[in-house]
Amino acid sequence: MSKIKVGIVGSAGYTGGELLRVLIYHPDVEIVFANSASNAGNKLYDVHNDLYGDTELTFSSDFHSEVDVLFLCVGHGDARKFLDANAVAHHVKIIDLSQDYRLRANTAYQGDNFVYGLPELNKEAIKQAQYIANPGCFATNIQLALLPLASKSLLPDAVHINATTGSTGAGQKPGATTHFSWRNNNLSAYKSFEHQHLQEISESLDQLQSGFLPLSDKSLLARAAEKIHFVPQRGDFARGIFSAIYVDCALREDEAYDLYESFYAAHPFTWVSKANIDLKQVVNTNKSILHLEKHGNQLLILNATDNLLKGASGQAVQNMNLMFGLDERTGLNLKSVGF
Repeated sequence: MSKIKVGIVGSAGYTGGELLRVLIYHPDVEIVFANSASNAGNKLYDVHNDLYGDTELTFSSDFHSEVDVLFLCVGHGDARKFLDANAVAHHVKIIDLSQDYRLRANTAYQGDNFVYGLPELNKEAIKQAQYIANPGCFATNIQLALLPLASKSLLPDAVHINATTGSTGAGQKPGATTHFSWRNNNLSAYKSFEHQHLQEISESLDQLQSGFLPLSDKSLLARAAEKIHFVPQRGDFARGIFSAIYVDCALREDEAYDLYESFYAAHPFTWVSKANIDLKQVVNTNKSILHLEKHGNQLLILNATDNLLKGASGQAVQNMNLMFGLDERTGLNLKSVGF
């Protein structure tokens, strides 16, 4: 098999940098261009300093369709603008890391629909897809914690979620709440009960548990918030998401473990641990590690993921592997940072 020719648009940001780190050493990939108009002509390591010694590639202002797959690592709203403004040959597969094509109402492009790219939910569809909408970072973490329950129609009317994310989840552009002096030794909640990822989470859960998403004239976000009570938090660390979720559940703890282990048996990046988990177990990996506890009638589900890898660029490469018939683990044998 000849190497997969890759183009990346928006390669100077956090997700673009993570994608480059993975793809430079992917055995079946050739990076044809890494687009960044503001950095054109500079070496990749001029921006992504940790790539010094790994590559001599330079950023390009050019875009063309002489690739097999195009990754869009641009801001929310900018992927759709880019595709509207640039003709992409139909043979080119597209993996969009923004939120522009994730929701059911927004998937159409060039006669095909974007497939929601959560392999643990849509693996067979991803294998056949031309276009992939990569899930959001919070959405990935939370869906992986809840999909097994949804698969057996065990989700109750109220799902309670507290999840904390690192500062890289806000992107590379500096802001008041990402500045080190504000973020360090600090913790805050934001977008409580109205985070945009609620929409894709609710659609995926409804895909497995029909009727979970309430039918009404309200917006998708409002309908999702009726069932999913989500409080996101900003943590004083750079990367990773740690969620604590609890639901009413009649399963015994051993039955819950059997369900989760069975559901994820064919998914190599999602693990179920009977020992308590830590965020550092997953940082710099494409893993999701879950832990379950039963407290009375409440099932507590903990999940740890790396927001930049399993929550973004690592999952995008996992999707690429599936689209091109590769083992989904190819190029993703990444090790945690340890302690």
